[in-house]
Amino acid sequence: MTRTVLVSGAGIAGPALAFWLERRGFAVTVVESAPGPRPGGQTVDLRGAGRTVVERMGLMPAVRAACMDQEGIAYVDAGGRHLAEMRVEDLGGDGIVSEYEILRGDLSRILLEATSAEYLWGLRVTAFEDGPAGVAVTFSDGGTRTFDLVVGADGPHSGIRRLAFGPEEEFVRPVGGYMAWFTAPDPVGLDGWYEMYNEPGRVASARPDSTPGRAKAGLAFLSEPLDHDRRDLDAQRAIVADRMRGMGWVAPQLVAALHTADDFYLDLVAQVRMDRWSTGRIVLVGDAGYAPCPLTGMGTSLALVGAYVLAGELGRHASHEAAFAAYEERMRPYVEQGQVLPPGGIRGYAPHTRAAIRNRIWTMKLMVSRPLRGLARKLFFAKAEAIDLPDYDERPPGTVDRSAGSLTADDRSAGSLSAGSRPA
Repeated sequence: MTRTVLVSGAGIAGPALAFWLERRGFAVTVVESAPGPRPGGQTVDLRGAGRTVVERMGLMPAVRAACMDQEGIAYVDAGGRHLAEMRVEDLGGDGIVSEYEILRGDLSRILLEATSAEYLWGLRVTAFEDGPAGVAVTFSDGGTRTFDLVVGADGPHSGIRRLAFGPEEEFVRPVGGYMAWFTAPDPVGLDGWYEMYNEPGRVASARPDSTPGRAKAGLAFLSEPLDHDRRDLDAQRAIVADRMRGMGWVAPQLVAALHTADDFYLDLVAQVRMDRWSTGRIVLVGDAGYAPCPLTGMGTSLALVGAYVLAGELGRHASHEAAFAAYEERMRPYVEQGQVLPPGGIRGYAPHTRAAIRNRIWTMKLMVSRPLRGLARKLFFAKAEAIDLPDYDERPPGTVDRSAGSLTADDRSAGSLSAGSRPA
């Protein structure tokens, strides 16, 4: 019997989940508060088991074609001189800058175009009632529909999580700082390098964009949680400008650019930690349930792997209760490893003294030295591979097969999305 699933969120985890659910015969609707697909965004990396999932989707050629051409990461001084470098190839493509770096919007677009789900743009879930026969959902336009299951794939500030589990502050754990991201004119001629400059307690960075002459800028600072309105972008811009005042390198140019950037985004550096990811017919996937924070480099992998495992278990089990339990059992160890912060936590990223900054530069040089490269990769980057992914197309005896009538790879590649639901 075909089951209906509402997925909230059309970023990475949501469309990836829709892809795998459709393959297993589910009817999927995706609701997204944005008016349409969000282009651009910051660069995300594809590594470990997340890369394996994309390969199993048959989407790796499209991802490769959209990947950024990058040299690596370099710590710079106020004059722009490279003090330490980690090239992409130094740690086998799994360093701070990985072999597969892609703009978030490009990866989301590839995933959206690979699905035939119904997309409801410009809407959000405002209420639902979870009952024995399904979940009665109310949308922000006043419309109501009933679904067999509801999935929150709507990020660390998940509205589904709030409605089903409780207030955000119960699950979001601050790490000790803020990061602002936006697009800016390339201030230095990056030539493929992700350049980062530190002063005690704050960071300015720029990395290549897909458009020549532009850069993906980042400004970060150590801080306890601030009392500010997440919807007031001008107030947030003022906070960042004040925290970056007097900073060297090209920070003044980046601060000037943030005031006119239409993709400016500021957020607390935080993790989402929960004892369980499901209740009744509601379940969470990706950042909504287990955001690891940008410092780990694991957000995309956890989202892709979580979507693959959740859909696989739903296809393998006759009841959602059994599927949710199996999903959590398989994913929990991977999530716990993925949420381990790099040495020093946020103070390793934004050292609070000049001595700590010098030590970080020295550590980078050691990591890429030939005697220590293998150890560095194992200690810091191998966790992205630390899960044994089942082949859910090989079904154990006695399980329910709902794949009949699902789209073939050829159907998906033809892009046959129905009018009114096709991503823009």
